[in-house]
Amino acid sequence: MLTYEIETRTVDAVQTAAIFDTVAVADMPAFFGAAFGEVAAYLTKWGAGPAGPPYARYHMLREGWFEVEAGFPAITPVAGEGRVEPSQLPAGTVAVTTHVGPYDAVGPVYEALFAWIAEHGGRSTGDPWEVYVAENRTEVCAPYR
Repeated sequence: MLTYEIETRTVDAVQTAAIFDTVAVADMPAFFGAAFGEVAAYLTKWGAGPAGPPYARYHMLREGWFEVEAGFPAITPVAGEGRVEPSQLPAGTVAVTTHVGPYDAVGPVYEALFAWIAEHGGRSTGDPWEVYVAENRTEVCAPYR
């Protein structure tokens, strides 16, 4: 079993622009390619970013299906256009770790984060998100209290 260095951070809310959709796991690569391109073009058009690397936030609906929010941080709040909507990553306490390696091997990171939260007497307070820092380097954040 892999081990991960997990740390606690207190984060500020981050204004974002994103596309929301219900996506099957098998369709995620195509969805992300299109969504990140569309959101980046929108932010560039309006001079609002992107203000950092892309992110995705997940809410599991049922086995193999997720409600996905995919986008970028914005320099300023945005109004949205077409499929692009304003959003926000929440302020609060998060457990954070970094996955280094191919994305299809990220699953154990979630198990480690949620186990760490439970071991430290915490409970999840929202959907986790990933920040795609660089190729084969994904930061995973899980809000908790």
